[in-house]
Amino acid sequence: MAHDGGWWRYISHDPTKSRPKITRSLLGRVVHYARPYWKALIGVLSLILLTSLLELVPPLLYGTVIDLLYGNLTDQTLPQDTYGAWIRQLLPAGGGTQLNVLAVILVGVPLLSGLITVAQRYINARIGEGIIYDLRQELYTHLQRMSLRFFTHTKSGEIISRLNSDVVGAQNAITGTIPNIVTNAVTLISTLIIMLTFEWRLTLLSIVVLPLFLLPARRVGRILRDIRRRAMEYNADMSSAIGETLNVNGALLVKTFGRRDYEVNRYAEINDKVRAIGIRRALVGRWFFMGLSIVGALGTALVYWVGGHFVFDGLITPGTIVTFAAYLSRLYGPISSLTNVQVEFVQALVSFERVFEYLDKPLEIADKVAAVELGSVRGKIDFEDVSFSYVEERIEEPDEAEKQDGANKAEDGADKAVSTRLWALKEVRFHVDPGELVALVGPSGAGKTTITYLLPRLYDPTAGAIRLDGHDLRDVTLDSLAAQIGMVTQETYLLHDTIAANLYYAKGNATKDEMEAACRAANIHDFIMTMPDGYETLVGERGYRLSGGEKQRLAIARVILKDPRILILDEATAHLDSQSESLIQAALEPLFKGRTSFVIAHRLSTILAADKILVIDHGQLVEHGTHAELLASEGLYAHLYHTQFDREYHERTAPSMNENIVVPER
Repeated sequence: MAHDGGWWRYISHDPTKSRPKITRSLLGRVVHYARPYWKALIGVLSLILLTSLLELVPPLLYGTVIDLLYGNLTDQTLPQDTYGAWIRQLLPAGGGTQLNVLAVILVGVPLLSGLITVAQRYINARIGEGIIYDLRQELYTHLQRMSLRFFTHTKSGEIISRLNSDVVGAQNAITGTIPNIVTNAVTLISTLIIMLTFEWRLTLLSIVVLPLFLLPARRVGRILRDIRRRAMEYNADMSSAIGETLNVNGALLVKTFGRRDYEVNRYAEINDKVRAIGIRRALVGRWFFMGLSIVGALGTALVYWVGGHFVFDGLITPGTIVTFAAYLSRLYGPISSLTNVQVEFVQALVSFERVFEYLDKPLEIADKVAAVELGSVRGKIDFEDVSFSYVEERIEEPDEAEKQDGANKAEDGADKAVSTRLWALKEVRFHVDPGELVALVGPSGAGKTTITYLLPRLYDPTAGAIRLDGHDLRDVTLDSLAAQIGMVTQETYLLHDTIAANLYYAKGNATKDEMEAACRAANIHDFIMTMPDGYETLVGERGYRLSGGEKQRLAIARVILKDPRILILDEATAHLDSQSESLIQAALEPLFKGRTSFVIAHRLSTILAADKILVIDHGQLVEHGTHAELLASEGLYAHLYHTQFDREYHERTAPSMNENIVVPER
C-alpha cells in the first residue's frame, strides 16, 4: 500500500486547492460560542497580561547581576544612565546584599508566575470544556432532529468524527488559539517597548529579520489547512470502516462471506492515507519551524556581533547584551507563534466549518410554529392522494429532438427541463376508522413499509396529506404524535443494555408490575426468568445474545408497555416459529382492541383477522377490501393468496382436514 514519490510527496502542495476562508460570518459564529463565558475569558486575559508583565522582570535582573559582578570584579564604575542603575537604587546597599536580594527575586518571580499560570489554566479548562459541551450538545440535538433520510445517506463514522474530533478541534480555536494570540501579542509589545527604552539601536537591529518570519506563513497556512481537512476526511473514513466491520452484524457478514482479507486490505489502504497525511503534516510543520529558528538565530547573532562592538566602544555595559539576549527569545518566540497563529487558526476553523456543515443542514421534518399538541386520539387515519419519493427530484435536460419539439410548440422556443422522480408511493388514497385492523399486502418493494414510515412522520409525503383524527400530520407536534404510535420494525433493534432498560425505553415511569405484565403478554417473561440475572441480563450489542424470536417478542413487549393508540407491526412475527407465533397472535389479539393497527404480514392468520386489507403494488393501492371480497375479485390479492397463503392454509389444516382455520376474535 506504499505510495510512490518519496518524502517530497508529504510536503508538496497543490496550488489549485482553496485558500483559507476566514469570513466575518464564520468568525461571528465562532465568537457566539465564547460569548456565555465572557467574564471567565476576561479573567483569563487579565491573568495572561499579568503573567506576561512578570516575565519581563527576570531578563532585567540577569543584566543587573552581570553588571554588579562586572563592576565589583573590575572595580569599574558603571554608567548611571543604564537600566541597571535605577534597579540597584531600589536594592539595599552592599554588593553582597544586593546579590542575595536579586537571587530571591529570581526565584520568587517564576514561582508567582507559575501560580498565576495554574489559575489561568484552571479557568481556561472550564471555558474549553464548557464550549465542548455546548457545541457537542447542540450538534447532537440537531442530529437527533434530522429525518431518517439523513441517516440513510450518511456514514455513521462520519457523524462520530464530527461529534468527537471536529468538536474538540473547534474548541481549541477558542481556548488555545485566542489565548495564545493575546499572550504573544502582550509579550511582543511589552518586550519591544522595554527594549526600545534601553537600547534602540540593538532593538531596530533585532527586528530587521522580521519579514523573514512573515513571508512563509501564508503559504504554509494554506498547505496545513488542506492537510487538516483531508486528515479529518480520512479519519472519518477509518471510523466508518471500523463501525461497519467491528460490530456483531459486520463481523458476521465478513466471516460468512470469507472477506476478512479484503476488509484488512481495505482498512490498510485507509490507514495508509492517514499515515501519509500525518507524515506530511509533521514535515511541513517541521520545515516551517526550522526556518523560523534559523531566522531567530540570525537575529541573535546580529545582536551579539553589533552589541559586542558597542561594549568595546564603551557605549553599553555587558549586562545590556545579556538582557537583550534574554529578551530576544521573548521577541522571536512570540513572533514565531503569531506567525503561526494564522496557520493554527485556519486549521481550527476547518473544524468549525465541518461542525457548521452539519448544524446548517435543514430539518426536513420539524414542528410548525403553531403545531397542535395531540391529546387523546381516536385513531381515524386518512391518506389523501399521498405520493412519496425517497430520492430528491432530478432535473433532466431534454435531448435535441425534445428541444426541437419544444421549440416548435413553445412561443419563445426556450428549452424545457424535464422533472423526474422515482416514486415509492403514487397517489395512495384510503380511509381507516378508529380501532380497525388493517393488513398491508403486496410483493416485496411494493411500498408497504413506506406507508408505515409515513404514519409516524419518519418522512413527510412528497405530495398529498395524511390525517389523524382530521389533523394533517404536518400540523401536529412530533413528540405528541410519537406518543400515540407504537412500532415494531422489521429488524428489531435493542440497546446494549439490560432487558429492563430496553423495556423502560418505551415508558420510563413504568412500574415493575407493568413491565412484567407486558412481557407475559408477549410470552417472554418465563424466558427472562430463566436467565441468570433475570430482567437485569445484558442483551449484548444489538441484542445478539438473544435469538431472533426472543428479540421479536421483547420488541413486542416493549410496544405493549408503551400502550399506544396506533399500532404498527412490520413483519412482527416473521422470525417466530409456529408455536411462538400462535402465542404472540393470542397476545396481540387484546392489544388490537380499541387501537388502530397496521400490520405488514405474510401470515394468513393475521390477514384473515383484518378488518381491511390494502393491496399495494408498485407504490399504488391496487385493491382494498376484506379477504372474501378480494378473493372474489380475482386480482393481485387472489394471485398472492393462491401462490403463497393457500399453501400455508393447507399446511395448517393438514392435521385435521375437517377443521376450518380459526380467525381470532376482535
